[in-house]
Amino acid sequence: MNLYQLRYFSVLAGTQHYGKAAEKLCIAQPSLSHAISQLEQELGVQLFERKGRSSSLTNAGEQFLTYVNKSLAILDNGISAMEHISRGEGCIRLGFIRPLGTQFIPGLAADFLKTQNSVDICFEFHTDSSQPLLSALREGIYDMVFCTRMDQETSIDFFPVAHQDLVLIVPKGHPLSGLDSVDLSASLAYPHICFTPDSGLRSVVDQLFQKIGQSPEIAYEIQEDQVIAGLVAQNFGIAVVPYMDELPRMNLDIIQISRPLWERNFYLATLKNRLLSPAAQNFHDYVVEHYASNPALTDL
Repeated sequence: MNLYQLRYFSVLAGTQHYGKAAEKLCIAQPSLSHAISQLEQELGVQLFERKGRSSSLTNAGEQFLTYVNKSLAILDNGISAMEHISRGEGCIRLGFIRPLGTQFIPGLAADFLKTQNSVDICFEFHTDSSQPLLSALREGIYDMVFCTRMDQETSIDFFPVAHQDLVLIVPKGHPLSGLDSVDLSASLAYPHICFTPDSGLRSVVDQLFQKIGQSPEIAYEIQEDQVIAGLVAQNFGIAVVPYMDELPRMNLDIIQISRPLWERNFYLATLKNRLLSPAAQNFHDYVVEHYASNPALTDL
């Protein structure tokens, strides 16, 4: 049994006439008759009752037709999907951390779509913190993610695309308020609100304090930077966080860190040795080529 026989059977069942079916299939009528005869022999049942050149389905033929049409529809849908994919069409599954969701990712995706002319491409957008995003990337849930770098992730390629300055935030009226910049060691006299250990930012901030050989007193551990800023504004502590557009509108002061110097980098992360769909590969190449030709990372 082969695909041609199944298609011949489906067309003949629809026309119920060997001559019309052969014409529709662009084959000789004897070839059609031979194919149907072989199919009946292989199945061990009679599929058609012949009446001259006309034919009608037997009970067995009607049952078989249901399965054949369902199978051919699934196969045709699969072929159509592969044709779309081969043309670089399809959906690109992106994961990214929230700080990149306001401008960076929407702008990057929109600029890419402008280069694709009439190609039918869509995006699926998902946000989370870096570690869950990378776990989902390994599981095949996303094609690629934009996140902070995790050095222990040896199976993942990281390509730098953007950076964000780290700042010290303190409540209004705090002893450090009014300073334009501060040595990080001056913050050690006050309790800190830190990121949770599973946050990609925790290791970044920890490394910052390691540079001065000291550790802060941790009052609270929170995953989201916006929540940390809200707690600082309510005098629950001070914090080192990435600069966010929301900060100037909050009841807190923003102080540049003069020592040690540091910035938070963001990366395009893809799994090594995983084949991307043509659409996802085109987007990946667009991002890499854009930042390879523009070495300065995007400021957030």
